Amino acid sequence: MRIEVSRGDGRKLIAQEWGAPGGSPVLLHHGMPGSRLGVALDDAAERHPHVRFFAYDRPGYGESGRAPGRRVADAAADSAAVADALGIGRFAVVGRSGGGPHALACAALLPDRVTATACLVGLAPRDGTGLDWYAGMTPYNVEHYTLADRDPVALELRLTPRAEEIRRDPGRLLEDLRGDLPAVDLAVLADDRVGRSVLDNFLEALRTSAYGWLDDSLAFCRPWGFEPGGITGRVMLWHGAEDVFSPVGHFHWLAQHIGHSTAVLAPGAGHFAAQYALSDALDWLSA
Repeated sequence: MRIEVSRGDGRKLIAQEWGAPGGSPVLLHHGMPGSRLGVALDDAAERHPHVRFFAYDRPGYGESGRAPGRRVADAAADSAAVADALGIGRFAVVGRSGGGPHALACAALLPDRVTATACLVGLAPRDGTGLDWYAGMTPYNVEHYTLADRDPVALELRLTPRAEEIRRDPGRLLEDLRGDLPAVDLAVLADDRVGRSVLDNFLEALRTSAYGWLDDSLAFCRPWGFEPGGITGRVMLWHGAEDVFSPVGHFHWLAQHIGHSTAVLAPGAGHFAAQYALSDALDWLSA
């Protein structure tokens, strides 16, 4: 079911819920660029029949209104508003890739509502003490985030026409990235279920503009608005050892600073293997 959630500043968020109406609520945060349509493979509800899934398009993605200058921390208030609109009190949270920091924001800032959190192939803070943020990162992402950090206007001028190209051909982004992908990621993308999910995700994410993509990128390179080390609830960190989009150093930094976390490093797995790891994360959340 698709719903519109009004925010106090006049924005609206587009949200979706599916699965078991009376099940355990789990909020899924999408990646970058991403949308509520790309948070899980199409068999997730069948494999987890006791879960009530919900998700929303972050500001600037799809038809969700933009929030210029938003921080990662702002996802907590938006997430709470979506849960309120659905009549959900307490819920678990999963974030994959660019959704990982936003899931951690919920864990840090909504401790009375979030029951447990899973961060799959997530980024660490750009200003993380002792972290070489770019080490092991694909050249495409290094260039992208360097612009986000130093020249946001140039990044906007780059992303706007790229979003238009992807709207015409959703597979264009994957083709652009293919040369940087390790064999383990190419194998996952060869799975028709994953390929369909990724393409639907990109198409909806950039349907109206590139602003969600831009604002996510800027938010990751600025102070997040909370300290991951302050999270007190249960946290699972899952990462592929061959990830070149969110390098493994980010995983180690988060595991060190969220000292009580359950940290799972998967050998022989890359970034897109998190599509499959969602199922294990859902099992861990309900344990």
